[in-house]
Amino acid sequence: MPILLRSWILRSCLVTRSLMQLPRVRQCTGRVLTLASGEAVVRVAGCGLCGGHQATLIHHSATLAKKRKGRDEKHAIHVNPKPKKSEVVSIWKNMTVQQLAEALNTDLDTVFELLLYVEDSDSYDEPHSPIDNLRVSQDAVKKAGLRFRITNPVDDTHTREEKNKDAFRRPPPQEEELVRRPPVVTIMGHVDHGKTTLLDALRHSSIVDTEFGGITQHIGAFSVKLDSGEQVTFLDTPGHAAFGAMRARGATVTDVVVLVVAADDGVMEQTQESIKYALQAQVPIVVAINKIDKPEADIERTKRMLLGAGLQLEEAGGDVQAVGISALHGTNLDQLVEAVVMQAELLNVRADPKGLVEATVIEARVDTGRGKVVTCVVQRGTLRRGAVLVAGTAWGKVRNMFDDTGRPIQAAPPATPVQIIGWRQLPSAGDLVLEVESEHRAAEVVGSRQHQEIEVKMAEDEVAIKQKLEEHLRVYRAQLEEKRRLGIRRKLRSRGPREKEIRDEDTGPRVSIVVKGDVDGSVEAILNVLDTYHSPECHLDLISYGVGEITPSDVSMAEAFKGTIYTFNTRVPDEVRKAAAKSRVAIKEHNIIYHFVDDLKEEISNHLPEKEVEEVLGEANVIEEFIITEGKKKVAVAGCRCVKGSLKKHAVYRLVREQEVLFEGKLSSMRHLKSEVDTIARGRDCGLKVDDEEVRFQPGDTLICYQLNKVKQTTDWDPGF
Repeated sequence: MPILLRSWILRSCLVTRSLMQLPRVRQCTGRVLTLASGEAVVRVAGCGLCGGHQATLIHHSATLAKKRKGRDEKHAIHVNPKPKKSEVVSIWKNMTVQQLAEALNTDLDTVFELLLYVEDSDSYDEPHSPIDNLRVSQDAVKKAGLRFRITNPVDDTHTREEKNKDAFRRPPPQEEELVRRPPVVTIMGHVDHGKTTLLDALRHSSIVDTEFGGITQHIGAFSVKLDSGEQVTFLDTPGHAAFGAMRARGATVTDVVVLVVAADDGVMEQTQESIKYALQAQVPIVVAINKIDKPEADIERTKRMLLGAGLQLEEAGGDVQAVGISALHGTNLDQLVEAVVMQAELLNVRADPKGLVEATVIEARVDTGRGKVVTCVVQRGTLRRGAVLVAGTAWGKVRNMFDDTGRPIQAAPPATPVQIIGWRQLPSAGDLVLEVESEHRAAEVVGSRQHQEIEVKMAEDEVAIKQKLEEHLRVYRAQLEEKRRLGIRRKLRSRGPREKEIRDEDTGPRVSIVVKGDVDGSVEAILNVLDTYHSPECHLDLISYGVGEITPSDVSMAEAFKGTIYTFNTRVPDEVRKAAAKSRVAIKEHNIIYHFVDDLKEEISNHLPEKEVEEVLGEANVIEEFIITEGKKKVAVAGCRCVKGSLKKHAVYRLVREQEVLFEGKLSSMRHLKSEVDTIARGRDCGLKVDDEEVRFQPGDTLICYQLNKVKQTTDWDPGF
């Protein structure tokens, strides 16, 4: 073979082999090798790969192909690939440049080059720039030679860390930012020890006349200018046992606690509770020993009781001042005020009046004319109209503000009690109030907190689900072991019908109620009282509760559950009252909490079934057993003497021998001498025959005659007061 021909064949084989290794090679039929792009065709006549000795590389152009046509080309097999459909890309509004590159399956540089040929795309020059113009994304996909479809945004929470959108308190202020503010003083103590009377005497008012039953059932927030010229914010907490949460809340937002103790009663249960709350909050205490003008007042005994409760009075070497006063007659009030002011000066109470507001919710209620009204005490910043506030999962924009007397105010500096209207939802008493920048930010914070609550609830549900699953697996494994023990040919028979997944275990009597209160604190106290009910005899079902007046939906709900509506310090609209009467739904109105509880206890007692109570009528001693013949049977008869009460023939009898009951049932015969009688009096002899013919008697046995009476039950629920 000539050297020139050998080199040509070798070079052709190398070209063919290299082309076969290219990723763009699509097909080789032995004569034709087609590239994937369709740009060129390699016609192979023969080589080391295809069994020939020649390889020719030609262009796919139709014009050039005609010029090169020859004998081999006439018999060549040309394979033309079908045009491939362009890929469909998902796009959406506000997708970033990075997301567009991922959708196109290319790099960022290529996308930026595409955007150079798209109009109005100059501003999208960063990887995380959102493309808010959907037409730009559409044109970019078209420039890439692909098709698009518009879809919902892709959730990329798995690729980026979710930032916490909640709102928090600001960092502590600098020393130079603090200014002096009025002290916040909370009046605490036992019920009916004179807390509200003391506040009336300090502010020269008559609040006690407006309290139902003479007891405070809300936290009252008042700004008082004392005769000394000092401005003080007072919080009056209820002393009733049901309002422990209110007392705890008052102790946490205060600077000084004035503990009112009656000189005639001394330290009582709620007094000790108030001391505990104040000590836990590390708040200084000033004791006001009230009612020293009463004849039975014993100041020294009261001081000893205070020492026993854990308060170190100044007289005993401690730091707690105790002042004897009479709030009703104004005795020694100036000394009490001086002690409070001195304690406030020692504390040097100050606050930052600038920046975003921080406050605490004292009360929340629904007013018929003004809507949702929230009473707060400002702790930091100065609250003004138009501020956007967040409290718990509620937010609102301050539409108007009022002081404790109901007069409109324009600004509320620190330590000012203020009533705020403009809330979208009603917050709970004790919630922290924070000012945010905008309504959008407020909705974002509330949404974040609601999401956190859902996550907590899901975590709790997950624990319950795991416990249920473990219980199911335990039963299943036990059944599986039993099946394996019996062998493969034996089947486990089902034992009874399949159990229900959801079972209602409360099959007894049920009392369903709807509770509506005037303020959030009162509803909270009522719910705390209801939580103490755990009697299995009757189920207490709280259908719904809320703040404000009764609505038609409350009536409809009570009607559906055959329940009763209980109101506390709220007005019942006439149209709602008519709807309730038409639906036969009872509405019970109360202003005092222990009247509320007494009514509910009576309602529960009315639903309890009557129970049978045994009433003993008489008692007889067996003297001798007699065997008589009735037909062909021999029957035992007890010869008895009535020793207590009287014996009734149709009553129930119990035969007792050595403290063991041998028979309990009816008599078949009662005779005196030979006559059948219905009653045997005390001291008379008789013959008694019971229904059971197998019963035998012995001298010394006792027959007790009694009857069962149905008696109305009373619930044993004790709410603690």
